[in-house]
Amino acid sequence: MSEAIKFILPDDKLPKHWYNILADLPQPLPPVLNAATGKPVGVEELAPLFPLELIQQEVSTERHIEIPRPILEVYRLWRPTPLRRARSLERLLGTPARIFYKDESAAPTGSFKPNEAVAEAFYIREAGAKKLVTVTGAGQWGSAIAFAGALFGLQVKVFMVRVSYEQKPYRRVLMETYGATCIPSPSKETEAGRRTLAADPTSSGSLAIAASEAIELAATDPDAQLGMGSLLNYPLLHNTVIGLEALEQMEMAGYWPDVIIGCVGGGSNFTGLAAPFLGKMLREGQKVRAIAAEPAACPSLTRGRYAYDFLDAAHMGPMAKMHTLGSSFMPSGIHAGGLRFHGMAPLVSHLKEIGIIEAVAFPQTGCFEAGIMFARCEGILPGPESNHAIRAAIDEALRCKQEGTARTILFNLSGHGNFDMQAYADYLAGKVDDRELDQKTLDAAFANLPSVRPHNVK
Repeated sequence: MSEAIKFILPDDKLPKHWYNILADLPQPLPPVLNAATGKPVGVEELAPLFPLELIQQEVSTERHIEIPRPILEVYRLWRPTPLRRARSLERLLGTPARIFYKDESAAPTGSFKPNEAVAEAFYIREAGAKKLVTVTGAGQWGSAIAFAGALFGLQVKVFMVRVSYEQKPYRRVLMETYGATCIPSPSKETEAGRRTLAADPTSSGSLAIAASEAIELAATDPDAQLGMGSLLNYPLLHNTVIGLEALEQMEMAGYWPDVIIGCVGGGSNFTGLAAPFLGKMLREGQKVRAIAAEPAACPSLTRGRYAYDFLDAAHMGPMAKMHTLGSSFMPSGIHAGGLRFHGMAPLVSHLKEIGIIEAVAFPQTGCFEAGIMFARCEGILPGPESNHAIRAAIDEALRCKQEGTARTILFNLSGHGNFDMQAYADYLAGKVDDRELDQKTLDAAFANLPSVRPHNVK
């Protein structure tokens, strides 16, 4: 009988709780601060933007948080997702390594993002809001929240980074098909957008600029709340269904991963896979390396500073301690639009700072090369973001070949690339290049980091 390469959990094994790694951290996470006072942000300051339930989850240190039944009912449309072994890729590489991947491309919108979007739309609906305003880079989050908004009867408005809006028109069409409104950012709909366009009418936009627009609109409309696809603790929490399923599936396969890999922009798909495994390591001592793979053109973890910084370009929101390139940093228009944020999630940054995870950065041509290799072996065309995880997995597998060591590698295929065909067309035509990020550009952005003296922070 041939060896199993696909591991499917039955529906009754769908996780009933999310896992909160804050319960197991050896050092607490630095608090989010009010920029004006330097004091930790209180519930009353966040209440105009977020439902109380999500605010409570943001600061919770409970290890397990129950998933409400309406969310579970929607999750069952696609969850549990498959775990697959990439045997064809292993043979091509000639490696003794065992390569597994969690296939989040099986979700309705083609990426892991509905894990969080469905939860968020549910809590926002339950809080009585009628509208949801958010921001998206490459469009995976925008597509997911448009889908979730349709399920829970919310009006959804998405500010999409202009360069991705132009690169990925079918993501916009998908959002509109679900009933959402998609606006290229910077736009003339907000004061933050108008200021940006006044300074640079040809601005290609950034997630930080789009975030300013979304915050402004949500804060000024009593019927609206803000959608967050990553960065904060609760989006990372809601994605732990990925890793909780993978724990059981790896047991089915008969292996414990030596290495876990995910691409990172804001950190949610990486943490979603890695956190449950890291929790077992922290509680029980089971060793695992966790590698966050980011683009060399936007390397917040590998070249950013660990400092308090704003999450948005207009400095309308609070400040968080994170690895950051500076809120004024303008990333180049690489095709991995979901990874083009100036800062990393505070939780992921903290894990890196205290030595629990590692980080690597790759130029985009090597990532496309890895993605095409994977597609020709496994049949799934990965999203440009996922290609960073695949690049890291291939490099680890080749290291095993060089060393003659059979390690087990698990990575997150965070989404397919079926809406990213122009990116692949450009690569195959030789039009994709590697964007060098010089230190002078970084130093200029670092010069604008806020000077922060936290008050009443233990």
